[in-house]
Amino acid sequence: MSASSSKSSLTALTLGAIGVVYGDIGTSVLYAIKEIFGSGHVPFTHANVYGVLSIVFWTLTVIVSLKYVVLVLRADNAGEGGLIAMLALASQAVKHKPELRRVLLVIGIFGTSLFYGDGVITPAISVLSAVEGLEVISPGLHRFVVPITLMVLFALFVVQKRGTSGIGKFFGPITLVWFVSIAALGVSHIVNHPEILGALSPHHALRFMWEQPGTTFIILGAVVLCVTGGEALYADLGHFGKKPIRLAWFSIVMPCLTLNYFGQGALLLADPAAVKNPFFNMAPDWALVPLVGLATMATVIASQALITGAFSVTKQAMQLGYLPRLQVRHTSVRDTGQIYLPLVNWGLFVAIVFAVVMFKSSTNLAAAYGIAVTLDMLITTVLTFFVLRYGWKYPLWLCIASTSVFFVVDLAFFSSNLLKLFAGGWFPLMIGGVVFTLMMTWKQGRRILSRKQQADAIDLSSFLEAVFTAPPLRVDGTAVFLTAETGTVPNALLHNLKHNKVLHEQNLFVTVRNHEVPWIGLDKRVAVESLGRGCWEVVIHYGFKNDPDVPKALSTMRGRGCDVEPMRTSYFLSRDVVVPRIGSGMAPWREKLFAQMHHNAGAAAEFLNLPSNSVIELGSKIEI
Repeated sequence: MSASSSKSSLTALTLGAIGVVYGDIGTSVLYAIKEIFGSGHVPFTHANVYGVLSIVFWTLTVIVSLKYVVLVLRADNAGEGGLIAMLALASQAVKHKPELRRVLLVIGIFGTSLFYGDGVITPAISVLSAVEGLEVISPGLHRFVVPITLMVLFALFVVQKRGTSGIGKFFGPITLVWFVSIAALGVSHIVNHPEILGALSPHHALRFMWEQPGTTFIILGAVVLCVTGGEALYADLGHFGKKPIRLAWFSIVMPCLTLNYFGQGALLLADPAAVKNPFFNMAPDWALVPLVGLATMATVIASQALITGAFSVTKQAMQLGYLPRLQVRHTSVRDTGQIYLPLVNWGLFVAIVFAVVMFKSSTNLAAAYGIAVTLDMLITTVLTFFVLRYGWKYPLWLCIASTSVFFVVDLAFFSSNLLKLFAGGWFPLMIGGVVFTLMMTWKQGRRILSRKQQADAIDLSSFLEAVFTAPPLRVDGTAVFLTAETGTVPNALLHNLKHNKVLHEQNLFVTVRNHEVPWIGLDKRVAVESLGRGCWEVVIHYGFKNDPDVPKALSTMRGRGCDVEPMRTSYFLSRDVVVPRIGSGMAPWREKLFAQMHHNAGAAAEFLNLPSNSVIELGSKIEI
């Protein structure tokens, strides 16, 4: 690649990162300072304004700049990021310690579940805080804030099925305009009180914490609002790469956020009454209406990134075996990462509407925000330690030194947010708990089902030997039998022989295996073993970010002794009906829940991209 095209690509990726990665953290200026001072816990003095601004600046520096941008971005899983990628990395690193690996898996899946709680609160508080700018224009518009917020959110979720490929190209430029605008607002007030920049010194934060330790602990629950979306830095690593994310943060995002926060501080020094909504009170009257519009667009973009993240996380969890198959639609023929999951989309929307209607204001929602995201940050730090120690083999002292500071900081923020548990913090925890219960029930149920199937399984090689002693009628074409375990006879084959009394000319016994790595290339996709007499055992390997496509994988076998012609191939699947039975290892209510999830799981044919006109499903009943 030439230097000019490389530079152009870096610029495009950096602009994209500004729109997708930093939309959430970029809109935190709407409510962070307002909630810190509006809580009533901080006496309004010049020293306290300096102290709070210093704490905000150094929170951004320690958590975002040092922890995520410098350290965590290094822990990529084959170029991919996010909590599931980190979990896969950590579990692989400790695979020689099965007990520890089991514990880390549970912790990581719980952290992943909490993502959905954050996914409900963040769009609600972001869009609501933007629309609340109407109250600054005219207090009489207060009654329209919640209805307009719900209309904006409904429009956002309706367009998801169309994909974001068309409007996604505008995300970066709009968000860049947003950052430039908030920086300009900040500068316009800093020039009147340039001494406010002295709050960049950490001694103001240290003095505040030393003189008011109790107040400091309490307001950390509001300070954490300034790092909303910090996890997105790591989650979107695979989309943009480390360099564009780092370049966007240090060159645009961090400076603009700092200028705006310090501009809000300068405004409060001049006019303490502006604390009701310091962000919108920074703007001159003529700029209020366009600023509300720009803020709403920025929050919609921030919410879009989180919704897309929920789709991606759900798909990864499905392929790792923690969720049943759900309907996945691809919204772009060029970008396979552009997906739409109807159930997740409307499930999120219902939960967000419930949050907006129940909490009614961004201030009330701020009480619900924090517990889930700080616990996720804490889990990321813990998993990073095990990756450093067991994956990268760094010395123990270095691993402790590089993660202990972040652990203490994350623990302090999490502990402070626990104070908000009964004021609304229970809401995202409840959502995360429900998702965690579903994930663990599905995983354990699948394990029990697999053991049951293995106990009743017939050895494939022995079965074929017996069949070919008096072979049935052979018919033209290829039969593909999908089976969960290699070396065992699929139920679909037994039913086919029993009812149709024929065997195809070619028979493929195919097992799909998903691995704890993001991608598996086509060169390692298919493993084939000949069983003789036109029978083959095939194992297809996928990473948790690959899109399963069995016909495409089988087409790579051409020239290896087994040619699969699409028009002469039939796919046989077993449709198992699970019947709960007392004493199987799960509580009765979990057995019933698993049976219901199994019944409602999406069709395997659609998930594996099988041609619908070539699929034959044969049912069987299994007691667990």
